[in-house]
Amino acid sequence: MDRKEELKKIICKEHSENEIKALQLIDEILFMEEQLIELKKLPFISVNPKNPLQQKSTAAAKLYKEILQQYNNSLKLLFRLAGDMGESEEDSPLRKWVKARKDVN
Repeated sequence: MDRKEELKKIICKEHSENEIKALQLIDEILFMEEQLIELKKLPFISVNPKNPLQQKSTAAAKLYKEILQQYNNSLKLLFRLAGDMGESEEDSPLRKWVKARKDVN
């Protein structure tokens, strides 16, 4: 079973509207995974040969960071589509307060 089928099996239980939405998102997630793997092969820090204490991030490091952030956000969205809201999100103090205020009015 390949990675796409793995994600589809976890996320999409039946043929539903969420499955259609999730398929494109799964494709994007797989693309980002491939990009992250390729970026890991590149150096993330460049060192000044004359002064080894001088170091700076490479373009690969910056790109890795950006793609990783998008990847994490996409995974959160995918799990939200699947209906897997984390306990921390459902039981947050803000949600409790909003629900309490909503019931008062």
